[in-house]
Amino acid sequence: MTQRIVNDFSITVGTPNGSGSSTANNTLLRALFKMGIPVSGKNLFPSNIQGLPTWYTIRVNKDGFIARRATHEIMVAMNPNSFTRDLADVAPGGAFFYADDIKLPIQRTDISIYPMPVKQLVRSNPEIPANLRDLVANMVYVGILAQMLGIDIEKIELALKFHFKNKEKPVALNMSMVKAGAEWAAAHLTKTDPFYVEPMNKTEGLIMADGNTAAALGAIYGGVQFASWYPITPASSLAESLNEYLPMLRRTPEGKNTFAVVQAEDELAAIGMCVGAGWAGLRAMTSTSGPGMSLMTEYAGLAYFAEVPLVIWDIQRMGPSTGLPTRTSQGDVAFVANMGHGDIDSLILLPGSIKECFEFGWRAFDLAERLQTPVYVLSDLDFGMNQWMSEPFEYPDRPMDRGKVLWEEDLERLKGDWGRYRDVDGDGIPYRTLPGNTHPASAYFTRGTGHTPEARYSEEPDVWVAKMARLKKKYETAKQYLPRAVIQTVAGAKFGIIAFGSTHPAVEEARAWLEREHGLKSDYLRLRAIPFTEDVSQFIAEHERVYVVEINRDGQLQQLLSIKHPEHATRLISIAYSDGLPPTAKWIESAILEQEEK
Repeated sequence: MTQRIVNDFSITVGTPNGSGSSTANNTLLRALFKMGIPVSGKNLFPSNIQGLPTWYTIRVNKDGFIARRATHEIMVAMNPNSFTRDLADVAPGGAFFYADDIKLPIQRTDISIYPMPVKQLVRSNPEIPANLRDLVANMVYVGILAQMLGIDIEKIELALKFHFKNKEKPVALNMSMVKAGAEWAAAHLTKTDPFYVEPMNKTEGLIMADGNTAAALGAIYGGVQFASWYPITPASSLAESLNEYLPMLRRTPEGKNTFAVVQAEDELAAIGMCVGAGWAGLRAMTSTSGPGMSLMTEYAGLAYFAEVPLVIWDIQRMGPSTGLPTRTSQGDVAFVANMGHGDIDSLILLPGSIKECFEFGWRAFDLAERLQTPVYVLSDLDFGMNQWMSEPFEYPDRPMDRGKVLWEEDLERLKGDWGRYRDVDGDGIPYRTLPGNTHPASAYFTRGTGHTPEARYSEEPDVWVAKMARLKKKYETAKQYLPRAVIQTVAGAKFGIIAFGSTHPAVEEARAWLEREHGLKSDYLRLRAIPFTEDVSQFIAEHERVYVVEINRDGQLQQLLSIKHPEHATRLISIAYSDGLPPTAKWIESAILEQEEK
């Protein structure tokens, strides 16, 4: 037999969308994770409700690299409509497991072929109700893979208990088919492929979570009081997670809610509600994706100009227009950086891990209230909807920052002499009062038209110029509060790389490949916020070539960096590509090598 390949391959499962395979696939992922093996899971699903092909890929990698790979060493084919494609996609020397009721030709001789009597095994189990057979059938391939690869059956049961929240009946039903699949494989299949898993200890102390759940939990621990939303893929699960966890975590001892979550009639209404809630002093947020951001633009401009704190999560997907609703992208960066008509600046957070999705969930509120402006958090479908290994989340390490708020005693001390838009500290940030303040001098008129520092209507040119200059100053002040870039430097680096968000795992792996296979060392800056701070400019200046890696067609971040630092524009080389899938390390490696050879 070919030399054993242990803990270094990908498993892809092809099923019809809506067939209930999610439970089976997540069970496999969690079982491997519980064995201490680094893993990641990518769900490639269509935008219709059910019927079209869907694929779930689990990457198993002993070295901890968890970015997507383009190769499929192990394929499980449960869908006749994608059978031919699935068969063709198996890497030479790979393994092909398939439901044996699919009667299609198999002519490949360079892979291992394993038929699975899925329907027969399900029907032979009298404990499975007829209406659940199609759903539980997926557990057959879980058992067969467990037997053929060496996945611990006990870890599979633990994963099912987690999924079903320790409900005995569904766990028992599913485990019966897992065991039936494993027993059948032990009796009838002879292993001819080289792929195995063995226990490790590389996931000790880690958790598994998706980015949308992490963001929701971060917002809860950041004190969110109001959230409004309209359903949209891939952002809906963020609001759904708020609905799941807020009742557990944010009720008084008497059972009274200290929050409100509202499903609005559209995205325009959702952000409008947030502007009102933020103006009223609540920690307010909304979540959406690209099409929703387009609709929210006018209200976002109002919040910027009227200086109302609010948090907007953009879980990016493929555009323009409806685009590819269930594919990932980083295509909203340039749009959000200038979200609004006229002269406008946006504060953007760019989480680069699931842990940072949690952290930025609470930090965004502090920034919004400190700076009295909308704060945008740009995640994407890959982070938002897929399961990732993560370090445990950390409780906020500081008290909530409500920013410059004047209370009754403050106004009394000032003898009522204040202006809502007056800059008294020279940082561009004015003071505000909140509704409910009983001091007679607390009131002011909020408007989206020109106004003086005292919030009075004005169309005077000098008043307008002063107002816009102060807003620009506030944007510069923001840099001291934003999370700094994470910079890795190595001796002998030939060039620099800048990236952000969910590209990080692929960049890390590509750097390792470039050094190991080609002797090319690189420095790396992972951007975590916009506006750009001086360390970004310094990083660019220190390298003759800086590759900017991102998931969009036009190199939007590279363009923004070039506009901000025109003196360094020729150093910035775009490594941008967007086909709806997360980038692979091999693609990044190849793109950089191509540029290096020029």
